[in-house]
Amino acid sequence: MEINLPEVLAEVQRCSGRYEVALVNNDVATLDAMFWNSPHTLRYGVTENLYGYAEICAFRAARPTQGLQRTVLKTVITTYGHDAATVNIEFQRSGSAHTGRQSQTWLRTEQGWRVVAAHVSLLTQMSP
Repeated sequence: MEINLPEVLAEVQRCSGRYEVALVNNDVATLDAMFWNSPHTLRYGVTENLYGYAEICAFRAARPTQGLQRTVLKTVITTYGHDAATVNIEFQRSGSAHTGRQSQTWLRTEQGWRVVAAHVSLLTQMSP
């Protein structure tokens, strides 16, 4: 298996960048389109466990539209062959001292690259 083929890495970087813009701008239609439309898709969030595309879409439609701005601190993208990739992002929400982590597994489908699994969590600050 070939890791980080330049053309595949560039494709996933573009998709990840598009996802980030859609996320901070609450572009729900684009976010929904970037997830695999399948009951097998899952997203574990900071406060929710979502199983299947329908639950993910319902969550996005109902969540608050404010406070989505964030600064990406680090991104690690690894592609595996031509059709699979992971995207891991470390971020900080505007106005928050917490560091967040976002992990996504992407798969090339007939419709293009789609997120098939995602996990978002926050690191708690340890007291000195």
